[in-house]
Amino acid sequence: MHSALTLLGVALIGAAVATSAATQMGASGIDSKELEALNQEYIQSVATSDVGWFEQHLAPDFQCTNPDGSLVDRTAFLKQTALPLRVANLQVHDVNIRVMGEFALIHAVTTYTRPDGKTGSSRYTDAWRRQQGRWLALSAHITPIQ
Repeated sequence: MHSALTLLGVALIGAAVATSAATQMGASGIDSKELEALNQEYIQSVATSDVGWFEQHLAPDFQCTNPDGSLVDRTAFLKQTALPLRVANLQVHDVNIRVMGEFALIHAVTTYTRPDGKTGSSRYTDAWRRQQGRWLALSAHITPIQ
């Protein structure tokens, strides 16, 4: 009888762990879809200088490392985003979204046409945190690809 109860207990614990893992994977899948949409909106907002979108989706303590290595806070980022984009045909590729509970990282590559007509590309990493049920961007880091 004791070993039957032990087996039942192990089975129930295993089922609970499996259910919890499935629930987390399901939430992760939903979060990934939401973050994928936010990432696309982020890129579109950069392309169109949509400061209003960023005002709604950046954390108060947001920081960005620009391609030139400068670090700017939220206010400076909003000011630089308000300026017309100096590149054309901004596209995003190779998006990799990693959700870790209330935190997520988005890695991707952008391609664009420079003012001189040459093609350029950058790799970026954005960090996101869910606060009060909403994903907010915490930081961005942009590295040009030579």
